[in-house]
Amino acid sequence: MKTKELLLLIIILLNYATFFSQEKKIVKQGWVKSGNISFIFNQSAFNNWVAGGDNTIAGNVSLNYKFNFRKGNTTWKNNIISSYGLTKSKNNEFEKKTDDRFELNSLLGINADNYWYYSVLFNFKTQFTKGFKYFKTDQGIEDRREHTNFFSPATFLLGPGMLWEKSEDFKFNIAPATTKLIIVDKNFTLPNGEYFGVEEGKSTRLELGFSATGYLKVELMENISAENIIALYSNYLEDPQNLDLDYTLTIFMKINKYFTTNFIFQTIYDDNAFEGFQLREVFGFGVKYDF
Repeated sequence: MKTKELLLLIIILLNYATFFSQEKKIVKQGWVKSGNISFIFNQSAFNNWVAGGDNTIAGNVSLNYKFNFRKGNTTWKNNIISSYGLTKSKNNEFEKKTDDRFELNSLLGINADNYWYYSVLFNFKTQFTKGFKYFKTDQGIEDRREHTNFFSPATFLLGPGMLWEKSEDFKFNIAPATTKLIIVDKNFTLPNGEYFGVEEGKSTRLELGFSATGYLKVELMENISAENIIALYSNYLEDPQNLDLDYTLTIFMKINKYFTTNFIFQTIYDDNAFEGFQLREVFGFGVKYDF
């Protein structure tokens, strides 16, 4: 994604925000806490199936917890997102991860004018367990080598900016001077900055760039909702035209109070991690508890 495309998107969002920011919203003071725990399960099984098939079983557990504070013109929003998933196939030697994520988002805002806030963004992101790259040996046997681990990588974002918030379901933040720190295990680093942009033998990389994040949740129809989360980042110090993108779409199809069918689509573009788009899809029956 190029920088000019991002600027066009921002101009559209700013005009949209200005148009819809005429009436003053009513807000609750003090702490507001909420969250949910969900478990997604899917399975496929075959026996004497002529067309062929691969027996698989997969599960994914996730926690999403929000704790927000508001007093007068000051707002402080915090969100913890964590998830972990595994899949096991009868014909594969190893179980493999479908998700592994721990993320903390914190946003401090002071009201400037109606829906606009002066803001400070903080984001921390890593994973829980080891990640592997899988390959076939000369004998055709599946093998793997460790590629990632807890705090390798770990990323920190910190930057001042402006927040526009229509509601808890529609908001975006722009931070034009965001510091990004990447931490890795130096034993994983490779020549030519191939390991998340960190040079060989080093354990950190510091960047300064432009950050934009957005959140939109809409009700598609009764008992079906779609949640969109997008994060963009451009490093001023190296190839600023190459934008990092992280977009997640989650569709919740509610069956009753506790049971849902969920579809998750995520795409990531980060040329320091992989030359191309990373894609992830998860679909399955879920149990969800809100608190």
